[in-house]
Amino acid sequence: MTENENIKLKKKAAIISLLVGLGMFAAKTTAYLITGSNAIFSDAAESVVHVMATTMALYSIILSSRPPDKSHLYGHGNIEYFSAGIEGLLIVIAALTIIYTSVVDIIIGAIPEKLGTGTMIIAAAGIINLFLGFYLINKGKQTHSLALVADGKHVLTDSYTSIGVIIGLVLVMLTDFYLLDPIFAIGVALNILYTGYKLMRESVGGLMNETDKDSLKTLVDKLAVMKKDYWIDMHHLRFWKSAEKIFVDFHLTLPYYFNIKKSHVEEEEIVEDLNKVFYEAQVRIHLDYCYPELCKYCDYLPCEVREEEKTVSIEWNTEKLIGNPIEEKTHNT
Repeated sequence: MTENENIKLKKKAAIISLLVGLGMFAAKTTAYLITGSNAIFSDAAESVVHVMATTMALYSIILSSRPPDKSHLYGHGNIEYFSAGIEGLLIVIAALTIIYTSVVDIIIGAIPEKLGTGTMIIAAAGIINLFLGFYLINKGKQTHSLALVADGKHVLTDSYTSIGVIIGLVLVMLTDFYLLDPIFAIGVALNILYTGYKLMRESVGGLMNETDKDSLKTLVDKLAVMKKDYWIDMHHLRFWKSAEKIFVDFHLTLPYYFNIKKSHVEEEEIVEDLNKVFYEAQVRIHLDYCYPELCKYCDYLPCEVREEEKTVSIEWNTEKLIGNPIEEKTHNT
């Protein structure tokens, strides 16, 4: 998939999410006006957040697709973390609003009406949102878009909210115990609150360049598999993500007699292999040259200038690759 195709697919998914969100908001608001149910109100409030958050997600996708410029040399991808954070904040606000109105209803003893009609509307909306949520998450993973994945998770939460609301409404109709309506609404709100917290936590982690441990392990495992016998040492491995892009840099020690062309070809092969695992990986390699003290670590048997046989083996794991050189040289390398 080309970059333009990737961007178009992300925009299409976001627009579909926005249009469906507007439809769901209209349907749930109608159900609330018909019934006066606080549980349905909680579901409608979630739809308001969906519309606002999807609008922000669409904007972030448009902005993040812009190429790097003089003011943003690494591109605009971090806007997607900001978008996810805003979405999480809106979810938290919606949850707190639902809890407040539910507590008020418990105190004053509000009685909802025409729950059968409202339940059918919410059930239809929940089924639509279930399919939409999985669609957005799938497209988000396909296009490496955090904003779409976050929006999809939010839509799935909206669907689960509808399921909780339906259960509560059915119990109310069966028992005529109307306090169940606001009680279930509070339960739904607590679940929404947790979802909002997770989105905000992920957003802050992305903006702070928090290390993604799963991605780091994948990167280290790939480099360990790629390792050639003349890769004498690798250290100071660093990486960070900006939306769908990943930036990787590390030091690689090669035999000192490799010419510039051979070293450059080696670098190009590494970049090509890493891009098979990480979408649009931008790799920067600092090439170091070997010195006699490294002979005891070197696997390169054809070497004709070796001063010492190999006697030490070091596992290329995460701790090793993100750490310091295996031997510190006294002068600048």
